[in-house]
Amino acid sequence: MAPKEYRPGTAFPGVIGRTTDVSSPAWPQPVRAVSGAPNVLFIVLDDTGFGQFGCYGSPMATPNIDALAEGGLLYNNMHTTALCSPSRSCIMTGRNHHANAMAGITEIATGFPGYNGNIPFENGFLSEMLLQYGYNTYMVGKWHLVPSEQESAAGPYDRWPLGRGFERFYGFLGGDTSQWYPDLVYDNHQVEPPAAPEDGYHLTADLVDKAISFIASAKQVAPDKPFFLNFCTGATHAPHHVPKEWADVYRGRFDDGWDAYREYTFNRQKQRGVVPPDAELSRHDPDVPDWNSLSPDSRRLAARMMEVYAGFVSHTDYHIGRLLEFLKEIGEFDDTLIMVVSDNGASPEGGVTGTTNELQFFNNAPEPIEDSLRAIDELGSPSTFNHYPWGWTWAGNTPFRRWKRETYRGGVSDPFLVHWPSGIGARGEVRTQYAHLVDMVPTVLDVLGIEPMSTLEGVPQSPLHGVSFAHTFDNPAAPTRHHTQYFEMLGHRAIDHDGWRAVCPWPGSSFAEADTPFGTPITAADLGELDAHHWELYHIDEDFAENHDVAAEHPDKLIEMISLWYVEAGKYNVLPIDSSTLQRLIVERPQITPAQTSYTLRAGTETLPAAVAPRVLNRPHSITAAVEIPPGGAEGVLLCQGTNAGGWSFYVKDGRLHYAHNYVRRALYRVSCTDPVPEGRHELRFEFEPTDMPDIAHGKGTPGRAQLYIDRRLVAQSEIPVTTPVAFNPGGMTCGANPGSAVAPDYAPPFRFSGTLHSVTVDLSGDLITDVDSEIRMHMARQ
Repeated sequence: MAPKEYRPGTAFPGVIGRTTDVSSPAWPQPVRAVSGAPNVLFIVLDDTGFGQFGCYGSPMATPNIDALAEGGLLYNNMHTTALCSPSRSCIMTGRNHHANAMAGITEIATGFPGYNGNIPFENGFLSEMLLQYGYNTYMVGKWHLVPSEQESAAGPYDRWPLGRGFERFYGFLGGDTSQWYPDLVYDNHQVEPPAAPEDGYHLTADLVDKAISFIASAKQVAPDKPFFLNFCTGATHAPHHVPKEWADVYRGRFDDGWDAYREYTFNRQKQRGVVPPDAELSRHDPDVPDWNSLSPDSRRLAARMMEVYAGFVSHTDYHIGRLLEFLKEIGEFDDTLIMVVSDNGASPEGGVTGTTNELQFFNNAPEPIEDSLRAIDELGSPSTFNHYPWGWTWAGNTPFRRWKRETYRGGVSDPFLVHWPSGIGARGEVRTQYAHLVDMVPTVLDVLGIEPMSTLEGVPQSPLHGVSFAHTFDNPAAPTRHHTQYFEMLGHRAIDHDGWRAVCPWPGSSFAEADTPFGTPITAADLGELDAHHWELYHIDEDFAENHDVAAEHPDKLIEMISLWYVEAGKYNVLPIDSSTLQRLIVERPQITPAQTSYTLRAGTETLPAAVAPRVLNRPHSITAAVEIPPGGAEGVLLCQGTNAGGWSFYVKDGRLHYAHNYVRRALYRVSCTDPVPEGRHELRFEFEPTDMPDIAHGKGTPGRAQLYIDRRLVAQSEIPVTTPVAFNPGGMTCGANPGSAVAPDYAPPFRFSGTLHSVTVDLSGDLITDVDSEIRMHMARQ
């Protein structure tokens, strides 16, 4: 006879006597999914534009993604938020991004309800919901949904994946990472990659391996238990890292330039029904140079950057195919509801010429094209952090205008596929109904027969903002149910309503046409001027790619749309509008401990994420290591921050003390002592004393004097003419080793310190050694 069962929280149905012979047991009922419930798989790509899958017209090969379109549905009217963290919050919660406190990426959070980066627990995640219905829940890949200052080992962990309903996690917490040397977290702790690039390691392959392992491990115990897998590649966000053979497949394929790419892709989109027959290609972007105006060297460099990106796309598709093939192998493919989407349009973060190092873009320190050309054969390799130029960004969003970070359709309209053979009869069809990322959660709940929950883990839940589009699966003529959707990103605003679209660009419809630089804060006076004169109006039902501004012809409709935007803004915590970027990046945010001027770090501990590491840039500081040098000497890193893309390292090599500053891969500045560090216990110290002010607007951080001390005796000094002005990315700080790629080319990672490293102290107080006798001795030695 089956044992009695009951749900926790209900009355015990057995009998409890004084002894077991006069008692009858009952067991708490395990949570089991409804029989036949499908698996759910979200595949979320990063910075992949509307025209960058083969099934969306691209010349890039994506056979596995194309097969999902052929066996399922392709949507041409899906919308995102124009940036990654905000979009991912919508995908997970079914609520709008400002209501999720995710107005921007977590790194630019500010102290307003819609902007602080702390997703409210009343906005439950799909993982939390499905966990209550007997699903295994796995998060693999990019997270980017925890406030940056909460990414360290000090936590709190309640907004990490395991704190938001995922049972397993393997991936990275921040916005991007090296595909060769990623910053990895396994469940709730940091781990090193299982292999090195020279051994064939690549992050995408690793993520697929781990996703397969998670599913297989559970299925061998509970084969009928469904899973929810949120699989989020680092691809195709920069750095565009891919094995050379994948890029070489496309050798010469992009020599005709970005205009040719757009024409080819647009024609295929029409042939495949991805865009309406009467659609028009958007104008040539004012910020994108004409291909034929570029020098031969510039064209050669730009073409190679696109070859590398195309190889990256195809490499990603290949590994996604491995995951899909595994589902077929275990008999789960047909009964898995798969949704494939990108988080925003193609990215412009490579600048007008592209870059071998994205960190140069974020620090406003682009390299001369001559330097880029010298590295052309290294693009995609571990030695670069590359990103293509604006022309390919614009082309990647064909047929739309503009790109990521802006609320024109190039920023917010993205590829979206649905595949579920057991639940959808239609195959290879295009769906045109309006949808937004907030609709994914309601759709999943709809097909599973789950009502939105009123409480989760005792927390009352807010209403979902999205609506299900499951009614479109087998009915191409089904009416759109999502009628109104607002957009706001870094001051750039838009709203869709019943086939009309109003857009208010900031700082302008392009950088070339703007009167103010990108990232300039909007003032109240600016907002009044923008609302009075700078909204544009498009009838999207008749003008798919926003080519014809009809604001002058329909002033009443424009006023209606502007008013509606403010209504939506009031509902979802959109105000106050904040267009600043640099200010939001460097603003001081509350930390889990009071402000410190002294930090003590120890070897063998986890890397400090950039948001919680001591901020040494553009200020006087010292680094003091308490070491013990064994007989025969020691070497290794004492403390470092960053990677080969940019950073600094304080280390011992060949018995001598060194400090190196890697200025965004453009220059390496060193100071080294000539005498070896003696055996025994010693205090090794580096000091940086600024000698001028930074010039951040021109990509130059504070110049200064770098000094090395042994037991407070000055042993070497040198001038550093320019330092990194804004940030290192990746920017982790590690004590006792240099994991990942080496900051300085003098050593191979991880270059762990081979002596005893008792501690390293970083002091930001500005108290530096004044050692007149040492300075005199150094001067005499130079004479």
